[in-house]
Amino acid sequence: MNEDSYQAMLAAVQAFHDKHRFRETGGEEMTYRVALMAEELGEISACVTKGKSREALAEEVADLFILLIGTAIAGDFDLRQAFWNKMEKLDKRGARMIDGRIRVSEFRDMD
Repeated sequence: MNEDSYQAMLAAVQAFHDKHRFRETGGEEMTYRVALMAEELGEISACVTKGKSREALAEEVADLFILLIGTAIAGDFDLRQAFWNKMEKLDKRGARMIDGRIRVSEFRDMD
């Protein structure tokens, strides 16, 4: 299997979950997973705001990516398909400059 494929990454995360019995021991409980993702976002933020190395940032982003794949496993959904579905929606959206930065969102103008 190509180690750069989504299937290989999914299999590696599934093996990690199985090894540590996440399903049986609360590791796949969604509220817990959200808390872990928030913690990882904090670590990513610290890398950026404290000027840590690119390698440190990459490691923290990888942690979050692994958690996202694991959340797809726990939530029993196809993250790969969800990604492509969302990209299709994003491609149809317009962009605006907000406070000097580009933003692509579902803008809802207030009347």
